[in-house]
Amino acid sequence: MMSKFNHQKYRPHPAIKKQDRRWPSGQITQAPIWCAVDLRDGNQALIEPMSVHQKQRMWALLVKLGFKEIEIGFPSASQEDFDFCRWLIEENQIPDDVTIQVLVQARDELIERSYEALKGAPRAIVHVYNSTSPVQREKVFGLDKSGIIEIARKGALKVKSEAARYPETAFRFQYSPESFSSTETDFAIEVCNAVIDVWQPDQDNKCIINLPATVECAGPNVFADQVETFCDQVNRRDAIIVSLHTHNDRGCAIAAAELGLMAGADRIEGTLMGNGERTGNMDNVTLAMNLYSQGIDPQLDLSNADEIVRIVSECTQIQTHPRHPWLGELVYTAFSGSHQDAIRKCLSQQQDGAIWDVAYLPIDPKDLGRDYQSVIRVNSQSGKGGVAYILEQDYGLQLPRWLQIEASRMVQEHAESTKSEVSSQEIWRLINETFMSRDGGLRLNSYHLDKNAGHEHITARIQTGPEDFEIRGSGEGTLAAFCRALAEHVGKTIEITHYDQHALAEGSDASAVAYVQVKVDGVRYCGIAKDGDVLSANFNAILSCLAQAQSQASNRTEAAPSVA
Repeated sequence: MMSKFNHQKYRPHPAIKKQDRRWPSGQITQAPIWCAVDLRDGNQALIEPMSVHQKQRMWALLVKLGFKEIEIGFPSASQEDFDFCRWLIEENQIPDDVTIQVLVQARDELIERSYEALKGAPRAIVHVYNSTSPVQREKVFGLDKSGIIEIARKGALKVKSEAARYPETAFRFQYSPESFSSTETDFAIEVCNAVIDVWQPDQDNKCIINLPATVECAGPNVFADQVETFCDQVNRRDAIIVSLHTHNDRGCAIAAAELGLMAGADRIEGTLMGNGERTGNMDNVTLAMNLYSQGIDPQLDLSNADEIVRIVSECTQIQTHPRHPWLGELVYTAFSGSHQDAIRKCLSQQQDGAIWDVAYLPIDPKDLGRDYQSVIRVNSQSGKGGVAYILEQDYGLQLPRWLQIEASRMVQEHAESTKSEVSSQEIWRLINETFMSRDGGLRLNSYHLDKNAGHEHITARIQTGPEDFEIRGSGEGTLAAFCRALAEHVGKTIEITHYDQHALAEGSDASAVAYVQVKVDGVRYCGIAKDGDVLSANFNAILSCLAQAQSQASNRTEAAPSVA
């Protein structure tokens, strides 16, 4: 019987015969030079590329996180990328310590167009490339090795001569032998040496040679051998910055980047959360957190995980997997009883300021603005569990994962305190009392929206008991505008960390239900609301969170001892 798979049509990638490899005993001791390519590689990988507004939000996030080199696009090939580059320059959006980078093929007219886009920039990296692998040489371009070297050399000459026409900008040059991982290492070195001979870098004016695993065709150990060999044999090693750009075809982009750094590389290109062509790019967040967990300062501020996840998800339209390393919503949640017991015992002994040493938790979740959560996992037949199942079957609520955690924990605590089973009606009562607006609480009366220049402007009237009040505000989205208006009125910080919504079945007293998780003055609250209008449902869910915060503040005030 013939196998469904025919492995014989593939051949193993050749390994380097290397007797003196040093990288296995190497150790990463400091952060690499980071370059974020979310606005180029990340953007071109999207089914629906980012809008101008989304690009601006992503740019602002990358700057806030501390990236000093950011590849902003392919302005010679895209009018939108060209216009975004001009916006950054003309609107003075580039901080003094940040350098923008543009990508361009080694073609004269495209190089000229790239420099037009960069006119007036204080600093810029011009990143030129051409393909070097055998399959590209033979089947795409029909050129021999000398022809490929000539393309690279001419491209380097054009990049250098065009830079001289714009003396007001401090240019740096970067070259990539595209598909380095699939190219014979000695030939990749030969091509790069031809480019280096043109640019004549020195220790005071280094160029960047970027080694991309455009297709991850072998294990990360093979890539490390390639990088170490390159670093050993390339000309003017002390005058070049060796950069890596690993893709994730084999699921090893992070490993390849780490081993590549151990092999001598200086710089890393990647994207937040790993979004990129095919199976993705190297994930800058994961690599940075890997370093952080080893006591190395990553030189990036990743302390607000919720903000990173929210903005990346909204800009890319790709939801973050709940098991994403470090930032997934379930990675600091223990479902196993034995895990919970070990974590609780370790946390009870963990001293403030001491070296972190807690079972199952490689870092302190608070470093990322998160909390450790313990949840007893129960099935749909469990008497005191199956909360999500019961709420969907009996009440039409489809709780998102992050709210399932909160609801399950609340019901579990109730079951343990009453030492009895929890009925469907009792679960519904607990959900209502904890997460949903109640009579006498905050409630939306009406709202009006206006859109202008990518911003939402809202005016709303809010009912509180027998009184009501008006709020006004604007933001980058409808919910952001509502939160800002509400925050200004009550004098608190209000920030959405999660939200979800869905339609309800026909025959319900409402057509939509919304779920939100909101930080009020840094404390998380969850809200649920149903309404005939989906925006009203979202607004009321936010108001429920605020009402919970006000109730807790009131309880703390009442519980405080009086001063005679």
